[in-house]
Amino acid sequence: MTAESQQVAGGAPSPGLTAADTGHYGHGHQGDGKLKLAVGAVGVVFGDIGTSPLYAFRETFSGHHPIEPDPLHIYGVLSLVFWSMMLVVTFKYVLTIMKADNKGEGGSLALLALISRQSSGKRWTWPIILLGVFATALFYGDSMITPAMSVLSATEGLSYVNKGFEPYIVPIALAILIGLFAIQAHGTAKVGALFGPIMLLYFLMLATLGVMHIVDQPGIIIETLNPVNALRFFYVDGFTAFIALGAVVLAVTGAEALYADMGHFGRKPIGLSWLCFVLPALMLNYMGQGAMVLAAEAGPRAELIQDPFFQMMPDAWRIPVVILAILATIIASQAVISGAFSLTQQAIQLGFIPRLRVEHTSASAAGQIYIPMVNWALMVMVIILVLFFGSSSNLAAAYGIAVTGAMFIDTCLMSVVLFSLWRWPAWKALPVLAVFFIVDIAYFGANLIKVPDGGWVPLAIGLTIFTLLTTWSRGRKLMQQQMAEGAMPIPVFVKSAANSATRVPGTAVFMTSSSDGVPHALLHNLKHNKVLHERIILLTIKIADVPFVREENHCALEDLGQGFHRLVLNYGFMQPVHVPEALKRVTGCGAEFKMIETSFFLSRQTLIAAATPGMPIWREKLFAWMLRNSESAMEYFRLPTNRVVELGSQVAI
Repeated sequence: MTAESQQVAGGAPSPGLTAADTGHYGHGHQGDGKLKLAVGAVGVVFGDIGTSPLYAFRETFSGHHPIEPDPLHIYGVLSLVFWSMMLVVTFKYVLTIMKADNKGEGGSLALLALISRQSSGKRWTWPIILLGVFATALFYGDSMITPAMSVLSATEGLSYVNKGFEPYIVPIALAILIGLFAIQAHGTAKVGALFGPIMLLYFLMLATLGVMHIVDQPGIIIETLNPVNALRFFYVDGFTAFIALGAVVLAVTGAEALYADMGHFGRKPIGLSWLCFVLPALMLNYMGQGAMVLAAEAGPRAELIQDPFFQMMPDAWRIPVVILAILATIIASQAVISGAFSLTQQAIQLGFIPRLRVEHTSASAAGQIYIPMVNWALMVMVIILVLFFGSSSNLAAAYGIAVTGAMFIDTCLMSVVLFSLWRWPAWKALPVLAVFFIVDIAYFGANLIKVPDGGWVPLAIGLTIFTLLTTWSRGRKLMQQQMAEGAMPIPVFVKSAANSATRVPGTAVFMTSSSDGVPHALLHNLKHNKVLHERIILLTIKIADVPFVREENHCALEDLGQGFHRLVLNYGFMQPVHVPEALKRVTGCGAEFKMIETSFFLSRQTLIAAATPGMPIWREKLFAWMLRNSESAMEYFRLPTNRVVELGSQVAI
């Protein structure tokens, strides 16, 4: 692991860039029609929330805390589902949080970078950063549970096609999931073209099945839209209704994906597809499930509520509906996996995760990436979850707490945006935040009850990943501080070394994490080889806290004299780093860069854990392990393999 260039891997903010220097280019949606983007959003953004009807209504009544499927409870639950979708998805995410974009990008890390840039140096910044990092950690827990939950719930529908499938449900689910992870390396561009039409057909199927049963109980529409039914549920049952929130929230899992995927489609197309198509289809299906159960007698009603989604379809529809449901859950899982890749790339650039191998699976779409370590780690965890829990009903106990935790943190971050960035007056911001906090705390509290039944799993995963992220971030800063101590000023070095050392032909590029001082690799090279190249480039790569940096602001060059040049390459946290390609565009420091005549010098640091005040010894050893297992700078920066020289040293923190 090359620590001289940690700033590149970890993402040092580039404070010299202003809003005018950055650009929201590269998303690929600016020239596309809004309707086309809205259809594309249906295929990618709404996969997770779209598969919720398979299990959300069922778990509310027949989960770990069952309730009686009578009119009072059915109307109360349906009203809770509808108003949860309105408050959480529509008002909170679509109409409020999605306006807080970082140059068009969304998600917890993008919002965190936006807040950090605007509030740098303020005392309350570090708790906000920790909250944002913890939301990121919870997302990884969610990205493990979502594929397991959704695919398992869909394959369970095979038992309604033929009872003989029951012993093979778990093996079939595992085979689908393993195949899904196995194809990630080939990219999702071709498969992604089918996502939109399949999900459009799936949502139409949801709406059609719902309408078929609503016609028997048309009054259920008014009862669902009436918030009094939700309040009556709480008035009559009290704590039972509160517990039911832990299952009702399954209907809005995936809401955070709207914000995270905003950069791919834009806020307006996502909002359009949600309000005009996805929300109506989902609510028609939920109301249809409720209408079907209400229309049955007491005995059959108890049987129907065990799995209302797969029992609401006519016999002739069962095979195509189950197949369509399985395809929808595969798409939902694909969206979560792709989201984990994108989030990991952001976290690497922003300095929370060590460098990992990032493969670009599309020559035209920069956002289509594949990270092998993340892919296989997710696959192993998903397999363990499926085998450990065995059914979607058991998994439902673990599902929800990571999502509600992340939603609560998003509201905390949003409060900072409203007061510090948007400068809303208190009379305007406090009522909005009060509603969001009440809803989020209620859902998170209801899910805490599920901790003994399996909710501890995503919390344990989240805490483990949070420890890794914060350890890496803290360790990098300590190591950079240690390396900066005693660094020689570059003007002094140029004057003393330029005339005394032998100059040899060619170009030497020294990677350095700091734009001040002499790189350790340069000092070691002069000490051991006693030569300097004719042209010496001190290269620093800075990651701005914006998604993209305009090409004209990509390079900053300074002539230091005597053949020395300081070169700073600026990247956004969504842009891949490719040093040779960037050097080809650099002018003003002599002849064109030719890789055959250029050598890259990197300093490889070996970390020695020491009992110093910086970090506990166990975290230092953890950081050293992460340092050893991270991607090499040569591969991460796309350096030519036969033109790299590494010089080692030891650092104690």
